[in-house]
Amino acid sequence: MPRYFKFYLLTLLIVFNTVLSNAQSTKEKQFLSGKDNVNTVEWDFWVSGGRKAGKWSKIAVPSHWEQQGFGSYNYGRDYVTYGKNFQFNEEYGVYRHTFTVPSNWKGKKVSIVFEGSMTDTEVKINGQLAGDVHQGSFYRFEYDITDKLKVGGKNNLEVVVRKMSKERTVNNAERLADYWIFGGIYRPVYLQAVPQQNITWIAIDAKADGTFKSNVYLDGVQTKSKVKIDIKDKAGKIVATKTTDVNPKDSVISTEFKVSNPKLWTAETPNLYVATYTLIQNNKTVYTQNEKFGFRTLEVRQGDGIYVNGTKIKLKGVNRHVWWPETGRSVNRNIDLMDVKLIKEMNMNAVRCAHYPPDKSFLEICDSLGLYVLDELAGWQKAYGTEVGRKLVKELVIRDVNHPSIIFWANGNEGGHNKELVDEYKKYDLSNRTVIHAHHRPGNEINGIDCNHYEDFYSTKKILEGPNIYMPTEFLHAQDDGGAAAGLADIWELHWKSKLGAGGFIWNLADEGLVRTDFNNQLDVNGVNAPDGILGPHRQKEGSFYAIREIYSPVHIKMKKLPANFDGNIKVENRFHFTNLNACKFEYRLVNYRKPYDNESGIAEEVLQTITSPTINPTDSGYVKMNLAANWKKYDALLLTAVGPDGNEIYTWSWQVKDSKALTATILLIDTKTAVELVEDSVNFSLKANGITAFISKKTGLLVDLANDYSMKMAFRNGPVLVNGKSNFVSVRTGEEGENKIVEATYSGDLKYIRWTMRPDGWLKLDYAYHINADVPFAGVSFDFPESYMLSAKWLGDGPYRVWKNRMHGVTRNTWEKMYNDSRPGIGPWNFPEFKGYFSNINWIQFNSVQGKFLVATDQDDLFVRLFDFYGMSGPQGYPQLPTGNVSFLDAIPAIGSKLALGINNNAGVNGPAGELNKMRDQVNRTLYFYFGTPKGSKDNTQFEMPKVNVLTD
Repeated sequence: MPRYFKFYLLTLLIVFNTVLSNAQSTKEKQFLSGKDNVNTVEWDFWVSGGRKAGKWSKIAVPSHWEQQGFGSYNYGRDYVTYGKNFQFNEEYGVYRHTFTVPSNWKGKKVSIVFEGSMTDTEVKINGQLAGDVHQGSFYRFEYDITDKLKVGGKNNLEVVVRKMSKERTVNNAERLADYWIFGGIYRPVYLQAVPQQNITWIAIDAKADGTFKSNVYLDGVQTKSKVKIDIKDKAGKIVATKTTDVNPKDSVISTEFKVSNPKLWTAETPNLYVATYTLIQNNKTVYTQNEKFGFRTLEVRQGDGIYVNGTKIKLKGVNRHVWWPETGRSVNRNIDLMDVKLIKEMNMNAVRCAHYPPDKSFLEICDSLGLYVLDELAGWQKAYGTEVGRKLVKELVIRDVNHPSIIFWANGNEGGHNKELVDEYKKYDLSNRTVIHAHHRPGNEINGIDCNHYEDFYSTKKILEGPNIYMPTEFLHAQDDGGAAAGLADIWELHWKSKLGAGGFIWNLADEGLVRTDFNNQLDVNGVNAPDGILGPHRQKEGSFYAIREIYSPVHIKMKKLPANFDGNIKVENRFHFTNLNACKFEYRLVNYRKPYDNESGIAEEVLQTITSPTINPTDSGYVKMNLAANWKKYDALLLTAVGPDGNEIYTWSWQVKDSKALTATILLIDTKTAVELVEDSVNFSLKANGITAFISKKTGLLVDLANDYSMKMAFRNGPVLVNGKSNFVSVRTGEEGENKIVEATYSGDLKYIRWTMRPDGWLKLDYAYHINADVPFAGVSFDFPESYMLSAKWLGDGPYRVWKNRMHGVTRNTWEKMYNDSRPGIGPWNFPEFKGYFSNINWIQFNSVQGKFLVATDQDDLFVRLFDFYGMSGPQGYPQLPTGNVSFLDAIPAIGSKLALGINNNAGVNGPAGELNKMRDQVNRTLYFYFGTPKGSKDNTQFEMPKVNVLTD
């Protein structure tokens, strides 16, 4: 079955399950607004300040008024970055809407429900206040408006929404924060009608042993009644039932019974059930409500770890804001589904809902597809006051309490912890989940869990010595190209191998780029404040996305190169918590890659073979055994793909089969040849063959100019220059080697020699040696070539993304090709993969420029190519420091630090050994081959047919 079809069926299943869980409910719902940011309804609107102030017009609901062209923009850190004091900004909006209540709602209890409004919200129905002004931007709230409605007739709704709260602590918790600040009704508004005797809400505690408890909160029950509970499995079959008596005026009843051998909920096995609650009077159904849930037992074993169903888990998580560039925090189910799938595609198993609770649909999808969730009360770095905080904790927990995906309640962020609220959560949560503090200061540990933010590799090691479980709710800040996966491999191994390491949550998922309606719809990330994501604003995948995917792969493979005696067996560690690897599928491919002068890139031919999945228990190791084809060594590379039980690819690894000498030999063969000419003038030696002339300086030994009989001159010159170390020109000599002509320069200092050899076929061979004996960020040589001349590049090696010394994961071996771009992570234009950067394990690279094509190759391993000047992080260009020149051929490249490592002398090494400087102790001898033009008779200039795929099974 094609994977896209599986995705389609999965999406339908999620929708079907959601419909199933609500289909029988006797709650009736009438939307007054649209249902999401795509499906909106126009209301009348007036705003007090900023754009379109003082004029009545129309606005789409739900939305933020700034994104509809009203009011003014604020970023929450404006009070710091621009010295503003907008705490008491009186910008407010007035909404008006007319609606009709169905006549058959007469005699029913009717409420108006707001899923989210920023922030202070006053509601009037037909001129009467619906209730107290609601304060708090991220929470569902409702008013009983039964006595204010004209049933069957027209009703007038007026809502006044203030962008800043009149309650100081609400502003402190929500508005003075490191994210965009909006105003408006940004989540749906609807009417809800229920019988006068009904169930208001339900709290469930369903344990792994099948024990099912629930508190059923009742409203208006006047006669002796019963509540019947039916537990239904995925197929709709009733697996257990229980009936409990209800006395008149009971406000809550508690029930407990058991389900035999339930299928358990984990992030790997997201098995869900539906509990149908029926209120019965005189053998008649009065009210029905469905609750979806999962059987699972959560434990925090202090001094040990976090357990789900008796198994210790490690959290591979990311922080997520609710976000879409065009509509801000007003989103839809498709965006929620996309984000969950992207998180799982990175082989993550957890998400922190920072710094506020998300849309309910996001939690429903986490339940269905499987993610562990930290659901968080807002409180960016200051806390809600106790009075308003109690109300908001209640709204948070009552809405979300039955989601099995939620494993912790987070009581605020980084000092935004009102400790008087800690005991409020268990008042509404029957399962009594653990409350944590997402903090960045020592001393805020709670319930045996330390969540301290942005510790480095060495301080993490210290914290993991105890006494607390360590679960950083933010680490490896992902601004631009720093953080996220850079240093992750080292830090993740600490958590995986430590008793007290519980994993953590990278900051964060996506750059918070906003389409500014006041600036011609330009994307604005507010400087260095908001571009913090692994993904771009529209979920463009940056390099760290794929590196995380490999580092967090539950099929864990350490082998980087095939050993000389490779027999088809690959050692693998099972880093699932609940899944045996025999539930996964494996296949390998033997591939040959396209050559430089082919019209296409990628794979030319491949042989595909399935593999018997190994039986390896969680946390154990074993071998994936390949039945290799007899001629496997004739291929360029070996690829191994693992597919999870859900049918989604976990990861594809690639290894070079043919050695570099054999690979390069195939592209060095050119039919056309001429005699090699060596000419000397007062300044240069010139080496010419097959229409190509290279000019070598007599005073430096460097390439200073190029000419090609078939095209214009090329501006590739001024190299090779050492990017680190000293070189002092000593002498130059010329010579012959068979048909070849040679120019060789010697040096004192770290550079030993440069030898140029021109061959009759026009290949210019460069041999050089250096010995710098130092700890350096990079090592190798550079040339000059104008960036503005570059059109595209094609190469055989790792790609398509660039790498850093401490982020070598996530790239795959292939023949890659891409057009020039100047994409800058976090800055834009978010065109990935970036053209510029460091690229690894290069065998050959072909440049296409306005002056024509030229090709560079090596017959040695482990060559890095650096392309042009680029930003590692936004801010001052030059972090990390770049090599001299424009195009570099390197034997060592630098690591990248995170935003929060910049204050430590830009020291990427704080995040682990992979971030340390390169210890260059031995002499490096490197050979490069250059062809400046397109050879007429290259042996590999063959037009391949479409890739041939042979499918075998073992």
